[in-house]
Amino acid sequence: MRRPGTWWRGKNTPAKVETYTRGSFHFFAVIEVAGAGMAVTSQVDSNLVTWLMPLLCVHAAICALTVSRSVDWVCGRREQPVRILWTLGTATAVIAVVALGVVAYGPKGDSADSAAGSVFSFVMMFGVGIMALGVQRRRRVYALITGFSAGAGLAVLAMSGSALAALVIALITVPICGFVAFTALFSVWLLKSVYELHEAREARARLAVAEERLRFGRDLHDVMGRNLAVIALKSELAVQLARRGRPEAVEQMIEVQRIAQESQREVRDVVRGYREADLAVELAGAQGVLTAAGIACEVTGEAAGLPVEVQSALAWVVREATTNVLRHGDAEQCAVAVRVREGRVVLTVENDGAAGASDDEDGAPHGGGGSGLAGLRERLAAVDGTLEAGRRDAGVFRLVAEVPLAGTGVSGAAV
Repeated sequence: MRRPGTWWRGKNTPAKVETYTRGSFHFFAVIEVAGAGMAVTSQVDSNLVTWLMPLLCVHAAICALTVSRSVDWVCGRREQPVRILWTLGTATAVIAVVALGVVAYGPKGDSADSAAGSVFSFVMMFGVGIMALGVQRRRRVYALITGFSAGAGLAVLAMSGSALAALVIALITVPICGFVAFTALFSVWLLKSVYELHEAREARARLAVAEERLRFGRDLHDVMGRNLAVIALKSELAVQLARRGRPEAVEQMIEVQRIAQESQREVRDVVRGYREADLAVELAGAQGVLTAAGIACEVTGEAAGLPVEVQSALAWVVREATTNVLRHGDAEQCAVAVRVREGRVVLTVENDGAAGASDDEDGAPHGGGGSGLAGLRERLAAVDGTLEAGRRDAGVFRLVAEVPLAGTGVSGAAV
């Protein structure tokens, strides 16, 4: 069973902002029914309840549907919900005119006027405000507010014949409609900005992975380029010598065979990540890449003085861990520490993005073809190292790699 809060923690930041936005505007429908409904239901001596409450409930339901479709449109999942926007606008206008009609022609008394005024205020405020979600453009929102305010003033002028009352209603309607409308504009701007930032962050992560692949390609080119050129040259020389019947052709082909075997070994070293690597360079590179991706990264400890084979193994762990932090989860902070303890070098990578990561049975990011936990354990096994990884409290993911110094003479003090 899923623990309480897992559903929320499992969302990334844009999804959380979207859920909050949807929930907030859906709650407006509840506020509308509860707020205006309390004023209406207090009229126990009139028939207002029997037909105003259904109108309120219908309007609130249309508002909720408009919120869902408008947010989907903002997030690029559907076309602009023009029909539902027109439906909401029409319902808002009709119910507002009905409320004004109750004040002008309905039961007399302050309580009835107060109930009708509450219906008018809530319907106009939430109707126009939620319509702004599906409009977005500031000029159109201004037009919505101005149009409904002017319409309310004209309706009062037609019913009462008082220009002063019409002007007062029009002026009061402007802030009533504008408050929620500009709240909607800000919410849409915030939601779109968060999604754009998230996409930019993913793009930076993809660039970081692409840079890593380019570096691998450069390493492979450095290994194979010179050797293949030598093989081609010596093979051509051997062909020429063989055509002339010279015995030196055999020696050239033996040399070609030796170089080919050496190339195979070097390629395997590059692919497995065992080519000589500087752990300090990897630590600095990880900090730079994560910082560029908007993740606060703190690196403690030094790699100076560690054996080359230990540095190579741990450098690959740093490389893989950095890639996984970028590609999985939704980390905001990452801490990398290197220390020597009781004859073992301990590398710890800890980040707070475990909630959104794609995990395998051990809680580590999936990987195939030499990546992920299985690949890292294979690489560390060559130097008798161990790897532990998993989630900790508060959504923290921790990876700990330990490699013995095996009598290299490095002291056991913290590095």
